[in-house]
Amino acid sequence: MRRVASGLTALAAVVALGACTPSATREPATPRAEFLVFYDHGKQRQAEAAVERAGGTAVSADTKLGYLMAAGPGSGFEEAVGADPAVVGVSPDRRIGYATSRPATSARTGGFPDEKSFTKTRGEPLAGRQWDMRMIGADRANAKAPGTKQVLVGVIDTGVDGKHPDIAPNFNRDLSRNFVTDKPKDEYGETLDGPCEASGCKDAVDVDDDGHGTHVASTIASPVNGLGIAGVAPGVQIVNLRAGQDSGFFFLKPSLDALTYAGDIGVDVVNMSYFVDPWLFNCANNKSDTRKQQLEQQAIITGMQRAIDYARQKGVTLISALGNGSTDLGDPKVDKQSPGYPKGDEKERQVDNSCLNVPAESNGVISVSALGPSGRKAVYSDYGDEQTDVSAPGGDVLDGQGTQATRSILAAAPEHVLRASGRIDAKGEPKGADVVKDCTGGTCAYYQYLEGTSMASPHAAGVAAILVSRFGKPGKGGLELAPATTEQLLYKTATQKACPTPRQYVYKVFGQTETHDCEGGTSDNGFYGHGIVDAWKAATVEP
Repeated sequence: MRRVASGLTALAAVVALGACTPSATREPATPRAEFLVFYDHGKQRQAEAAVERAGGTAVSADTKLGYLMAAGPGSGFEEAVGADPAVVGVSPDRRIGYATSRPATSARTGGFPDEKSFTKTRGEPLAGRQWDMRMIGADRANAKAPGTKQVLVGVIDTGVDGKHPDIAPNFNRDLSRNFVTDKPKDEYGETLDGPCEASGCKDAVDVDDDGHGTHVASTIASPVNGLGIAGVAPGVQIVNLRAGQDSGFFFLKPSLDALTYAGDIGVDVVNMSYFVDPWLFNCANNKSDTRKQQLEQQAIITGMQRAIDYARQKGVTLISALGNGSTDLGDPKVDKQSPGYPKGDEKERQVDNSCLNVPAESNGVISVSALGPSGRKAVYSDYGDEQTDVSAPGGDVLDGQGTQATRSILAAAPEHVLRASGRIDAKGEPKGADVVKDCTGGTCAYYQYLEGTSMASPHAAGVAAILVSRFGKPGKGGLELAPATTEQLLYKTATQKACPTPRQYVYKVFGQTETHDCEGGTSDNGFYGHGIVDAWKAATVEP
């Protein structure tokens, strides 16, 4: 996941990086006028009547997921509509989520080593830097079962740089869609996405102005082409299902649209490296929330679950990053980050296990925790006996011996994003060791080190794509394999890993300590779930 600098929410020094002081006098620049009104099954007409009684208008209806797009007055509209028993949730049509990860460089942890310290391996030119692929046997699986072009993997993220030389061969431009329109400013008139780069503020389907989605797509399916790196499943196709703003924030409707579209076109696997907010934890009836806030969280829980169910019924295997909050999701205590949009609206509230991190805790989703290079659970990674399904390498700069670069995940980065952020100079040379340039036959490409559960999830998505490639049957979009079967095979081929001894694992973090308690047995526990995903076993397992 994106934006959070490290995910150590328990550490004030880290949380402060994303803190913002609310202002009592701040007012939205424009009133909110569009809403998603979710109704109970079979009660569309009653919901439409409720909208009209509240002074609004039902603009359109999505009968697949059971909600209305409604226009209405901003003040009191949600509460008035939500009072009708036919209505199960009301959310303003605004940003609801973001993915979180961080660059591997840190002023507190030093720089990167030179090229000589990396493992020398056969394969793509930068394969020696990919400890993550060796951990899950993807370096060997690439030759045995690289995946087939008949398998489509959807990336719901900030976009995918479809022109990147190490993504383009596997990028399906025709099927890709951008479900968002850039927003230069937020409701308070403060900068959100910044100036629009495209006409109508609608970026092309092969553009990623953030870089997060490109990194994810590269880990899944960068091809074996003699340039840079190879992904877990270098033979499958990537479909961009963009639902994130340039700033990394998400709106509810684009997320729903992306999932629905994935099911309709025959996508086999979807990666979701983000969590749905503005509520880090979505609580249906938290006493510290207003009725309007409760209705919004109910809409997020209901709407996303309906979209997930729809996609799954259409044959989509859904994989999600677990989160970077360093939190036991089975026993959360305090949420200080919600509502996370617009910035400055955050408040502190008590939460419990009835509050859900979405989509990681939604039904039918395979949720992935992150590992460092030693194989331990990464310090930032969320966990939980009920929540963790599998684990995969996500990087951890605090884990292991040696230099920092060996502890993070290397994958493709858009050149224009690196230029805009000052990561490469006017001549195209990297300005920091977290960025790597590789050239072959006159073609050059850029890569960046990142860490996070966002980086772990696409490893699992790649392994799932291998399984669909091997066991799928001809169907819509190419091949089809029931999500329940894919899930069963993913768990079957994972390498089981027991909780540490003692179960209360103590992390040392910049002079402080933090303890995470691992619950469960060897075959399924809160740190590793059913085990570490294994591409080699997926490539060789018998049905």
